[in-house]
Amino acid sequence: MSKAFLAAVLQDSLDCTGVAAHKAVKDLMSAIVEELKEEGSFTLPSFGTFAVCETKERQALNPRTGATVTVQAGQTVRFKASPRLKQKL
Repeated sequence: MSKAFLAAVLQDSLDCTGVAAHKAVKDLMSAIVEELKEEGSFTLPSFGTFAVCETKERQALNPRTGATVTVQAGQTVRFKASPRLKQKL
């Protein structure tokens, strides 16, 4: 799924211009990112929850050289599907 796909669905559903649909998708994505930054999670009822999780520092191998490389600790976003979404799949 892409932004263009979401914009096309909105455009068909709302019978609006492509520019308006793309702006709506862009604003929606920005709102989700802001909510993840501020609250640490974002829930879409009947779809699922996006949550920010901490990752630990770890050792990995460089596939080209075989050398051991340290991967720094950081953050990632995880998604957990809602039971309703799981039923529909």
